[in-house]
Amino acid sequence: MATSGTTDFTLDIVDICEEAYERAGLEMRSGYDLKTARRSLDLMSIEWVNRGLNLWTIEEGTQAITAGTATYSFPAGTIDFLDQMIRTDAGETNNQADTSVTRISPVSFAQLPNKLQEGKPLQIYIQRTTSPQYTLWPVPDDAQTYTLVYWRIRRIQDAGTAGTNTYDAPGRWLPALTAGLAYYVSMKRPEATQRIQLLKAVYDEQFGYAADEDRVKASIQLVPGGYGWI
Repeated sequence: MATSGTTDFTLDIVDICEEAYERAGLEMRSGYDLKTARRSLDLMSIEWVNRGLNLWTIEEGTQAITAGTATYSFPAGTIDFLDQMIRTDAGETNNQADTSVTRISPVSFAQLPNKLQEGKPLQIYIQRTTSPQYTLWPVPDDAQTYTLVYWRIRRIQDAGTAGTNTYDAPGRWLPALTAGLAYYVSMKRPEATQRIQLLKAVYDEQFGYAADEDRVKASIQLVPGGYGWI
């Protein structure tokens, strides 16, 4: 017998919600059932951010630096920076150069003796408030043109209101996604109470499988006094 020859199976939001309801021993019958399931998906997206690093949400970005301006807002939808550097002479083939920028703690920033000192930025202080921002030190001068190059962790996109949307995650996360939503749904419906522990165990298992696979597979070399990737 012939195989299908395709490898593009996926589920849209409605399919994911229906599968989750069925696993909870329920039927999705009303528009409100879909609405509350989408809300649970969005809450679970935030939970996934808190559980650890999701590789598909890592993106490279740049910020043009203005002389005399040290503090900048995070790009929209950014959770945190993984790494950052200052680039000089961006785009110039023979002169472009990147310099690592060290992240410092609030205590270290507070102890800087002259926070208005100008020069090439070498340190970054990140404030993860409700409106996250970061401050560069020394304050950028006008001796060169600086660009901050960063690798950010962005938020997982919202489920949205259209049932035909696909979830903002690779296909390999679909088992964990549907298992997690089934668990969330079971906590909302009294008739599914008896399945809560089973669904939680399945969710934790599927999340563990996906998280173990979703990791950097490159070798890492540890060097005294610093670090480096091979």
